[in-house]
Amino acid sequence: MPKIKFTIITLFREAIEPYLNSSMMWKAREKGIVEFDFVNLRDFGLGPHKSVDDTPYGGGDGMLLRCEPVFAAIESVKTENSKVILPTPVGKTWDQALAKEFSMKPGHYIILCPHYEGYDERILSLVDYKISLGHYVLTGGELPALIIIDSITRLLPGVLGGETSAEIESFSDGNNLEYPQYTKPADFRGMKVPDVLLSGNHGLIAKWREEHSGAA
Repeated sequence: MPKIKFTIITLFREAIEPYLNSSMMWKAREKGIVEFDFVNLRDFGLGPHKSVDDTPYGGGDGMLLRCEPVFAAIESVKTENSKVILPTPVGKTWDQALAKEFSMKPGHYIILCPHYEGYDERILSLVDYKISLGHYVLTGGELPALIIIDSITRLLPGVLGGETSAEIESFSDGNNLEYPQYTKPADFRGMKVPDVLLSGNHGLIAKWREEHSGAA
């Protein structure tokens, strides 16, 4: 059974699915480490046009996601073990520590991708985690959903190639930045790999890497 299942509630599955079907996300799914599922919010829309949004009370520009379709969509897949994630500017800022925390919690995460001007505030009564990617606004929740899924999935055992790949990279321990890295050729257009990395002396290499790791 997959360690983590992600169910994405979205109006634009086609914006997300190609990424989840490629590279490490595809590998994780094929190995049974994660499962990806989709719910089309439009299927729960109201009236002949399957409407999911309406104008805000009190006036103002834009449209808001309505309660009825969102509640119905979430309730169609939610179990007692499910947790609902909402990407929103008012949420807790997403970082590597949070990604690691989620990666260590097996379970079912439902990610609601908001659109339009926002959502009816009552939808928050169903939300367990409000997540912000930073102090900027996107047109929808699909990109945040992918970022959240990717940053969690790559930390799961068996997804990345090396056993310690996720442990030594930037932000794996607070605000640390990973040391500089090089590969062949040793000399490219006069830019040379530091001699210590070519020395074969693992003690000196470890010391150099420690000295050249920094803090954000």
